[in-house]
Amino acid sequence: MRHQQSERHPRRLFASIANKASQAAGRASAFVLACAVIVIWAVTGPLFRFSDTWQLVINTGTTIVTFLMVFLIQNSQNRDSAAIQVKLDELIRTGSVQNSFVGIEHLSADELEELRTRCEARAKAVAAERRGSARRRPPRSQDDVDG
Repeated sequence: MRHQQSERHPRRLFASIANKASQAAGRASAFVLACAVIVIWAVTGPLFRFSDTWQLVINTGTTIVTFLMVFLIQNSQNRDSAAIQVKLDELIRTGSVQNSFVGIEHLSADELEELRTRCEARAKAVAAERRGSARRRPPRSQDDVDG
């Protein structure tokens, strides 16, 4: 039990930090700050005679930020996907659709493609059936509308 709690603490800490960082990075002020850094770097070019060190500063900075953002974005997407999957599973479980769709995210790409093709075929068949039954319905008379 103690090992399980100590394992959860770093995960929760990372999730908390990643969540806060991704929220901060997605704000307009973060974009403005990044633009300001680039403008300041560009304006200081003549001051440093466009030296290799001057170029290295922006290259290193952007590489580090990009590297870290990849992990933040992946973490955010993983959490969003998991949350959406749980919501969809709950809708499937409590709804009138087939419970066999719960857990299909674990299928291979080929299995998912086959399932998608079958679902599309069923949807087309249902749509065609509805169009056909709408055509067979007798037209409504004025008495039906008034009465």
